[in-house]
Amino acid sequence: MSSGIDFKEHSSPEGDLHKHNKGRVDVTDLVSRLNQERKKARNSNIALSVAAVSAITVFGIILSL
Repeated sequence: MSSGIDFKEHSSPEGDLHKHNKGRVDVTDLVSRLNQERKKARNSNIALSVAAVSAITVFGIILSL
């Protein structure tokens, strides 16, 4: 038995795009992907900001005691 991974059974998203569009770029698909990436970045920035404000608040409360 071989311990290698057989990649022939798996398909990549890039390969699927090229099969269906034959080398053409779908602009609406790119724009929707860009919007999804922006939403992810915005959500992670909000989570990081909330964590930072919470840490500062807890630190301030500890110092005031």
